[in-house]
Amino acid sequence: MVAEFIVILVIAYLLGSIPFGLIISKLKKGVDVREYGSGKTGATNVMRITGPKLGVLTLVLDVIKAAGAVMLATVIIDGNSGILTIGGVSVYWQHIAQVVAGLAAVIGHNWPIFAKFKGGKGVTAYFGTLFAIYPPVGIFGAQIVAIAALRSRHMSLGSILGSVAALCLMIPLAILYNFPLIYLAYGLVVVALIVYQHQDNIKRLKQGTERQMW
Repeated sequence: MVAEFIVILVIAYLLGSIPFGLIISKLKKGVDVREYGSGKTGATNVMRITGPKLGVLTLVLDVIKAAGAVMLATVIIDGNSGILTIGGVSVYWQHIAQVVAGLAAVIGHNWPIFAKFKGGKGVTAYFGTLFAIYPPVGIFGAQIVAIAALRSRHMSLGSILGSVAALCLMIPLAILYNFPLIYLAYGLVVVALIVYQHQDNIKRLKQGTERQMW
């Protein structure tokens, strides 16, 4: 059991550490996005520095890597731990494995070993994990991101509101529909991290100096 979780932790972190934004911007534009804009390798900074096409490509790949980490964790647990085939125990440990993988993927995305620990702010990775863990929550939050970002023209505001909205949806689901509490705890931790990562953006939003996307 311990061995499986160590494998999940390492693989998920390494997957999350793949700096698609950095790779794409260097290959396509010869640019190191860490030296421009926010200095982050996430989709928003890539979009600002290299344009919308590469920004969207980065977003999609970052979502896929995080979702893949969670799905792979489920496969590893179900395939290697005989105890997990006993009734409800299977679901319980599967949820733990998914959360461990999700956290590791987000941490890898934010502090990637392959990019000198300079990554993104965790939003796309977070939603990638949500799409794999509980798709309706991820879809709801992503819709809020899109609506808020389009209306305000601030991706940072959309990212924060969408992440918080996804977390808020988990609360009634947990109360009314037996939504796993460990998923709710996961949401609390990651959203707190996302808000922390956006401290400078929040300050600029309050001051009215946050840069708009277009």
